[in-house]
Amino acid sequence: MMKLAGALLFMPLSALAAEPAVQAAAPQVVGSLPVGMGGQLMQLLFGLLLVIGLIFALAWTMRRVQRSGPGNAQLIELLGSRALGPRDRLVLVQVGNEQILLGVTPGRITPLHVLKEPVQVPVREQATPEFARRLMEIMGNKDQKDKK
Repeated sequence: MMKLAGALLFMPLSALAAEPAVQAAAPQVVGSLPVGMGGQLMQLLFGLLLVIGLIFALAWTMRRVQRSGPGNAQLIELLGSRALGPRDRLVLVQVGNEQILLGVTPGRITPLHVLKEPVQVPVREQATPEFARRLMEIMGNKDQKDKK
């Protein structure tokens, strides 16, 4: 028992005696860790920014290639559509000079009729220019009321 108590008392004293050697080595290890970790962190951030930049560059390139490609002209044009049910539709498309009536369901597209004479689809005015004009009128009237 006395040996055990003596060993327990001697252990902390031996740890204190060895402490200067550990402290002398510690600044070198501690000093090199932040630099190494900082370097690794910078390398990680640089790599991440490089990959993100590459993704954006490829997306920009793909958009430019798709716009300027030969397939930019619309060969197939959607002329009209009518819902028959929640999932079924009739669609009138024009391919070149032919107009085709298609039945569209979730699992199939079926040509129903090829029109001999093209249907003249009335050109509708888009809602956006009318809305913008009306909004400008309202905003203009509001500005004039505020000035009075």
